[in-house]
Parts: sequence; C-alpha cells; structure tokens
Amino acid sequence: MTEYLDFTVAIPSYNGETRLPELLKRLQNQIHTENLSWEIIIVDNNSTDNTAAVIKTYQASWQHPYPLKYFFEAQQGAAWARLRAVQEAKGQLIGFLDDDNLPAPDWVQQGVAFGKEYPQAGAWGSQIHGDFEVKPPENFARIQNFLAIRERGEKPNLYEPQNLSLPPGAAIVVRKQAWCDNVPSRPVLSGKIPGLMIQGDDYEPLLHIHRGGWQIWYNPTMHTYHQIPHWRLEKDYLLSLARGCGLCIYQLRLINAKNWQKPILFVRTILGNLRRFLLLFLKYRGEGQSDVIALCEMEFYWSSMISPFYLLKRIGLTHFTH
Repeated sequence: MTEYLDFTVAIPSYNGETRLPELLKRLQNQIHTENLSWEIIIVDNNSTDNTAAVIKTYQASWQHPYPLKYFFEAQQGAAWARLRAVQEAKGQLIGFLDDDNLPAPDWVQQGVAFGKEYPQAGAWGSQIHGDFEVKPPENFARIQNFLAIRERGEKPNLYEPQNLSLPPGAAIVVRKQAWCDNVPSRPVLSGKIPGLMIQGDDYEPLLHIHRGGWQIWYNPTMHTYHQIPHWRLEKDYLLSLARGCGLCIYQLRLINAKNWQKPILFVRTILGNLRRFLLLFLKYRGEGQSDVIALCEMEFYWSSMISPFYLLKRIGLTHFTH
C-alpha cells in the first residue's frame, strides 16, 4: 500500500536554473512544519539549460527531513508538467509553485491548515503579490490578473468557476484525490510553449474538479510573491498575454457545457465580448494607442470574441460537432 504524506510541493520548471535556488531557499526556511510529512518535487519540463545539474547538486548535499525529488517531463507545456507532478506526488495535498513564485515562510503550513478547515474545498489559491523589477504602468491593477496576481481581500471566499473566476495554477493547493477522480489524463490546453502563448491550462483541471462537486476557494493566509522582470511589463508581451488569455475562453466554457448549450455559448461568447470591446473602444478611442492597459483590455475582449472561431480553426468543425 502507498503511504501518503501530508503535503507535496510541486514545482514545474522550464529553464529555471537561475530561479530555482531562491525558491528552494524559501522552502528550506518554511516554519511550523515539524509535525507535517512533506516533500518537494521538481518537474523539469524539457529544459535546455542546467536545471537538472542544479537540482542534482542540491540533492547531493540535502540534509532535510523532507526529500527533494527530480523528474523529467519531455512533453512541453505546464499542463503536462502538472500532470506528471500529480502522478509522482506522495502528498494527499499538492501545492503547486512556479519557479518564479516565492512563498511566505508559512506557506506550506497555511496550505495544510486550510485544507483541514474546509474539507469541501478541492483546490484553494493563495494571495499572489507582484514583485516587480520596475514600476508597472499606471492603472496596472486592471490587468494584473493576466500576470497571475490575486489580491481578493483578507477573508476566505469562493471563486466562481461557472464565470471562469478561478485562481491561477501558480501557488495553488489541490487535493490529489479530487484531481485524480476528475481531471482527464490528457489536457486540451497544454500551456505556454515557445511561439504559442495560449493560456487556460491552469483553469482546465480546476473546472473538471469543480464539475466533480468540489469547491474552489481563495485562501488569504497563504502568501506568495510573483517575480516579474521588466520585459514582462513591455507592451508587446502584455498584448500577447492578453491575447492568449482571450483565445482560450470559449474552449474553457465548453468543458462543463452540455451539448445543447454549446451553440448558445458560441453566440454569447461572440456577442458579449463584442459589446465589451466596443464599449472600451468608444471610451478610449482618443487615447487607446497610448494607453497600454486599455489596449490589453481591448485585446482580451477581441480575442475572447474570436475564441470560438479560433477553436473551430484549430480542431475542425467535425470534431466540434461531435
């Protein structure tokens, strides 16, 4: 019989050799874990740098009661790395951290405590604060969700999966059983890969978990800090991010839709986002080209509007109708 641990910290990483040391330092300094059985696993998602060598160096001198494990996942995309992490995890709870997320000293302990207090929760996300290399643009809070920043107050509250209100895949804790019982073994959305910025891969498993009857929560006692380098605040990157967040919208809405609802969702997705786009366009038509925040919002709504057509082009009409 498999002996389960209390908690697994799972870190999908692509070319993370320079980022992982600080994250591992934060995990080595976790407090109030004396009575917890836990582990750290790194899933190297086909890195081309020295990620593997960095982890082997750590493993060679590792003297902590919780093990540090390394796995290689050749299938590119964060969704595949997360699936591999779930397969390998020994924890009843799995806490995902991206390699550019730095957890507070009590992140592990607070993640476990929340799971005990809210047994109906299948997943719960952290407060995620921006750790910016340079000052973000004015009014950046309007689009900070695109960069996985979540600050929803100091009280626990429910996300609304039916409205695609969900926590990002970074700094989230899931119950392994809830995942294994509900999430398909092959993701539809694989995540950002070189040359393709389509998002939604972190929402996809949560929608399946919610369909299985589990709640998705925001846990304000878990804090992480998302390191955001200067280039991730540049106009072209932000626009590509907004585009990727929009193009997956229709596909995400289909996950829990019945067949008879699909044509309705098709029309609503187009008309609803066209309306939002036009309202913003009219509001900022005199300054839109100079306001990067407004441009990102319009790019998101435009991409959301065309997301049904993007899906049809991608998989073909025959597959869609079946």
